[in-house]
Amino acid sequence: MGTLRDLQFALQLKIEELRQRDALIDELELELDTKDELIRRLQEELDRYRASVVLPGPSPAGCSTQGEDLLRIANRKTIISESFTPDSVNPDTLCDKNPECQKLIQSAFLKSDLLQNLDEDETRAVMPCLRLIAVHRGFCVIQEGTFGSQAYVVQEGRLDVTKDGQKLLTMEVGDVFGEVALLYDCKQIYSVTAQLESKLWVIERKTYQTVLMRSGQDGLARTSALLSSVPSLLSLPKDAIMKMCDLMEEAHYTQGDYIIRQGAPGDTFYIINKGQVIVTEKKPGDEEQVVSELSERQWFGEKALWGEDVRAGNVIAASDVVCLLIDRETFRDIIGGMVFESSPEVQQNTKCKEETEDKDAAFLSSSTLSDFQIISTLGAGTFGHTDLVQLKSNIKGLFAMRVLDKKAIIQNNLRENILRERNILMDSSCPFLVRLHRTFRDDERLYMLTEACLHGDLYSLLKDKVCLDESSTKFFTACVTQALTFLHARNVIYRDVKPENVLLDERGYAKLKGSTCLKKIEVGKKTYTLCGTPGYMAPEVIYNKGHSVAADFWSLGVFVFELLTGGLPFNSIDPMRLLSETTRGIDNIDFPKAISKSASSLIKKLCRHNPSERLGSRRNGAKDIQKHKWFEGFNWDGLSRGTLNPPFSPKVKHIWNNGGTYANYNGNTLELCETWEDF
Repeated sequence: MGTLRDLQFALQLKIEELRQRDALIDELELELDTKDELIRRLQEELDRYRASVVLPGPSPAGCSTQGEDLLRIANRKTIISESFTPDSVNPDTLCDKNPECQKLIQSAFLKSDLLQNLDEDETRAVMPCLRLIAVHRGFCVIQEGTFGSQAYVVQEGRLDVTKDGQKLLTMEVGDVFGEVALLYDCKQIYSVTAQLESKLWVIERKTYQTVLMRSGQDGLARTSALLSSVPSLLSLPKDAIMKMCDLMEEAHYTQGDYIIRQGAPGDTFYIINKGQVIVTEKKPGDEEQVVSELSERQWFGEKALWGEDVRAGNVIAASDVVCLLIDRETFRDIIGGMVFESSPEVQQNTKCKEETEDKDAAFLSSSTLSDFQIISTLGAGTFGHTDLVQLKSNIKGLFAMRVLDKKAIIQNNLRENILRERNILMDSSCPFLVRLHRTFRDDERLYMLTEACLHGDLYSLLKDKVCLDESSTKFFTACVTQALTFLHARNVIYRDVKPENVLLDERGYAKLKGSTCLKKIEVGKKTYTLCGTPGYMAPEVIYNKGHSVAADFWSLGVFVFELLTGGLPFNSIDPMRLLSETTRGIDNIDFPKAISKSASSLIKKLCRHNPSERLGSRRNGAKDIQKHKWFEGFNWDGLSRGTLNPPFSPKVKHIWNNGGTYANYNGNTLELCETWEDF
């Protein structure tokens, strides 16, 4: 019996030992799961680091010394996004969301360099436009190398981001991806594949851009209408009111804050954007009394704009308040600028003549397409090519003939852009713009006869020289400034300033060539189409906030930087990172030693984040650029008269037809030189 009890006792011990081992195994498995989760998170951090190595940020100091830097392999192609009308959002696609979903989407937006810049009204407008989709495990949401038009926020699940088959990072709940597709039709550089069953919030580019355009136009219209109703501002012209809208800053106050104190000197005008304030006044011997209450869309402090003002009362925030404000100095700068802008004589102080002597006018006035013979092909473009041509009756005169494919233009929705370019250039005669002489068309093609600038473009020269010295950069920058001033005086925005679009004529002078980005904007209006070249685009263009001629001055600052260093200040092979670096601004860039202090000052003043604060956008217009210390001693009059010696006089390089037989333009030619409107 004792032996049986001993065996039973031993069995109980073994059972208890096994239970303890099971408990230990459970503890170890839990610890292993915890460590696995830690390893996964560390792996994601490592993936993010690897991604940053694969997708390097800007390195301007190296741009001027490395022959094969990021700039040389980056895509410098001009981007023109589709144009949308404010009413092109389908109400049936709008989707209401519960507070939890709204909070998740808002948090995701704050993680995005692009979407975090949406203000409260824009976020509120965009929110209903996201729709929910479900994706199965293994589904490829974005395929590397394809083009897309959607951005995504992860509601549920997990997705892998890969490039060239290698995992870079993992997208989890609350992450956002694909935002660059909201701006333009960009080739995807990653693949994104669902690791688990997932749900995603999706928004389309067309919807996103339409909502922002409508929000921007509505906000601008409300503010301008409000300013126009202020009695002391009734006499201001429309463009002054619009500049005030651009320059007004936003200020936030909490309940109980004193916005204005009685007896204090005042120099600021306020408009209440959100919240309420109370106005109080204290008279000698009396207690402080409430005089009035003001709420949204009302204003106070307007007398301070016109002269020294001592505040007659207190203005106190009755709740959380958001105000738009502008100070007296800024206001006077705007008013003073009206003298400059209203004077055509001053506007056209570039010495660009409306009508220049045209030695070829007699030969071109009655010419037809068949009167020209092709000498050689100068180059190929996206929608056609350019020929070097001459008149059969005057072989001494050389011209360039841009030959454009109608079908390609229409397929890419650029018909209106081509028509705008043609109409603007036919009405422009400036020594710093490539002259458009005549236009022709046939069943399949459009033809633009321009002056021939056979010394190539500035980008080719820059590649040969790596970078330019200050003297050369000043000369070419001055030429481009003159061209922009001529266009801006006619309310035309260029939108694609870059070395590729600057040609050198037979003297070595620089001329801006025609561009599909050209657009005339009414006084006080803005345009919302994303247009230009990444790395050169101004932040307001990227944000879809609406832009005008001030965007050209930002590009001019980038232009100066590139000529001096051979590289861009904002530079990445990742389109989203490139745009993000741009929106962070020029102040976050370390300038290389190749840029002097005065040149750095010019660049930073041209690339101010607020468009209305940029050099060239203020009271004296382009005169402020001319008077900047970097241009000290520069002969602007000599440049305008064409007597200033250019820095380079390169030899003409093109292929002549030595055989004596030249090609002609064939086809069913419609000799309509006056209009293309019906093509």
